[in-house]
Amino acid sequence: MNMQDSDYQRLAEAAMQRLEDALDGAGGDLDYELAAGGVLQIECPDGSQVIVNKQAAVQEIWVAARSGGFHYRWDGEAWRDTRGGEELFAALGRMLTEQSGEVVRLT
Repeated sequence: MNMQDSDYQRLAEAAMQRLEDALDGAGGDLDYELAAGGVLQIECPDGSQVIVNKQAAVQEIWVAARSGGFHYRWDGEAWRDTRGGEELFAALGRMLTEQSGEVVRLT
């Protein structure tokens, strides 16, 4: 789905804010920091990280985790993995649960 840059920015910013809010309510022992350039670094108890960042040039949100690198594109309703179709927040909850050893629900 091709969209205007302003629409991408609005949707991506909303997703990043929603993610920060979800992390605040997720419990567990996760720390996170929004670094320069809109890069969200989520640190697990063992020191490993999950990195979430916007990629405006391709209108995607990218996630780097121990399990691999993933690209999410807006489909008109949700951010979905470009390969498997999994929704961003469901995928992040699963990745953070696997990586941290704690159940993480991002709602």
